Amino acid sequence: MAKILVVDDEEDLEILFRQKYRQKIRSGEYEMLFALNGQQALDILKDHGDVDMILSDINMPVMDGLTLLSNTKEKNPLLKTIIISAYGDMENIRKAMNLGAFDFVTKPVDFQDLEITMEKTLGYINQLKSTLQALRENNILKMYVDETVLNFMGGKEIETALMENNTIEATVAFIDLVGFTKISENEDPNTVVGLLNEFFDLMVKEIIEEKGSVDKFIGDAVMAVFQGPDHLSRAIKACIAIRDKMDAIPEYSEASHFKPQVSIGINSGEMVSGNIGSKSLKRLDYTVVGDTVNVASRLQNAASASQILVLDRCAEALGDGFKVNEVGELKLKNKSNPVKVFEVLS
Repeated sequence: MAKILVVDDEEDLEILFRQKYRQKIRSGEYEMLFALNGQQALDILKDHGDVDMILSDINMPVMDGLTLLSNTKEKNPLLKTIIISAYGDMENIRKAMNLGAFDFVTKPVDFQDLEITMEKTLGYINQLKSTLQALRENNILKMYVDETVLNFMGGKEIETALMENNTIEATVAFIDLVGFTKISENEDPNTVVGLLNEFFDLMVKEIIEEKGSVDKFIGDAVMAVFQGPDHLSRAIKACIAIRDKMDAIPEYSEASHFKPQVSIGINSGEMVSGNIGSKSLKRLDYTVVGDTVNVASRLQNAASASQILVLDRCAEALGDGFKVNEVGELKLKNKSNPVKVFEVLS
């Protein structure tokens, strides 16, 4: 339904409009409100903030149509005004258009022409509403979908891109909150979720600072991916910053004895990047998969509190910029041979 406010000091005009548009009013396409001057119109707009369009005369007592126009254009940018006036000279038309009128119709009114103008205006308003709705939905979407996904899908035909994948060289990090389940035994769910979000926010800031992206949140863990130049060293820097900042946070409470600490596994190498899931169900996850990713996850499972584990080849690739210590050989799940592991100290 389009809500239309007609503003004119001719009282008989209400009867005429209701007669001309009775079918659209009865069918629910139009709802019409009426005011005798600009001030009455402003009072009506206070109670009816959902008015879509104003049809206004210019010459009226108390408040004229041009003053009304200047009072409404800034308050509601979606509200559009069509000026209907016997003063159809260029000066009045220019004044009205400069004040933000959407169109100008001269009296005596040709109702067929007016209806075309109204439909054109309402079409424009609906287009604006659709655009704003899309922007709102896009802003909400950005809270749930990583920017990497939006950039990837935005540059392709969606249907053909859904099952595409790429082989990339990157570094993946799994960062887990050690023993966070303890706190849920003594605190209400809202407190637990709020605290978890605070810790996640701290982690994400450090990941973004080193130009990494959050692949997903897995319970009380974060999976992050780093691509581009120096992706391994940037991932290490982000994880060291996360570990140190978490270690600096004091014990949460005496009841839970929860001390925020993280265990971290990092691995670097070739992995497949793309949409994983069911196209039929329309549930997809844009992620990275492969042995490199699996090893990073296994390293995180093997890491102790405040420990960052990497394979020997990653430790060697870091050079002198980081201090590492050999842990020894570990047997990782689904790996036939033990792997040599180092911990990153600083």
